[in-house]
Amino acid sequence: MEVKKNPSLEIGRNSGIYFAIGLNIMLFFTWQGLEYRTFDTEITSQDILAMSDEVEEDIPITNIDAPPPPPPPAAAAPDVITIVEDVVEIEETVIESTESNQEDEIAEPVEVESVEVVEVEEEVVVPFTVVEKVPIFPGCKGNNAELKACFNAKMQEHIKKNFNYPQSALEMGVHGKVFVLFAIDANGHVSNIKSRGPAQLLETEAERIISLLPTMEPGRQRGKAVKVPYSIPISFKIQQ
Repeated sequence: MEVKKNPSLEIGRNSGIYFAIGLNIMLFFTWQGLEYRTFDTEITSQDILAMSDEVEEDIPITNIDAPPPPPPPAAAAPDVITIVEDVVEIEETVIESTESNQEDEIAEPVEVESVEVVEVEEEVVVPFTVVEKVPIFPGCKGNNAELKACFNAKMQEHIKKNFNYPQSALEMGVHGKVFVLFAIDANGHVSNIKSRGPAQLLETEAERIISLLPTMEPGRQRGKAVKVPYSIPISFKIQQ
């Protein structure tokens, strides 16, 4: 047996419409609640202020007799000025003008003896790497390239021969590399010894070693003796 339903009596047929209507009504009341405003009311009392007309009173003008000002003080009598005649006559010194005019005579010119001009030779400095002829270490021979190699070898031999590690530096464990810069002047002597290292003790020893270099034949540039700077490192190592 089939159950028959009347479409006009179906309850859920318009449920969506009813839900939308109810939602809009709720939103409307919510919006009205949010927009609702209240104001505080205070009870204020009003008083009546009574204003009266101002009464102007005429004040009589009175003349006040002020005493006259005191008279000014009398001027003091001037001191008596006594004129004293000069006893000693002072001679005025006349300062003559030092400016010359056309009437002044011009002294005859003085002959000046010839001045001897002394030419001072300027010291020329040429680096070791570019000098035409390097300084010659005693015992070196050959061309310029061979003389350079021999110079470097002789420098190493000289350092090893005269090397002495400072005892105080050994005790303190001071070690490192000292860079020594010196020059071989136009006479072949070692000059301008400077050093830079990790400690003063090592610098002093390095300068002492370089100061013991022998006199060399000076370097030459264009056939003229010149000053040639040279630098070399000296290593101080502690053997363990």
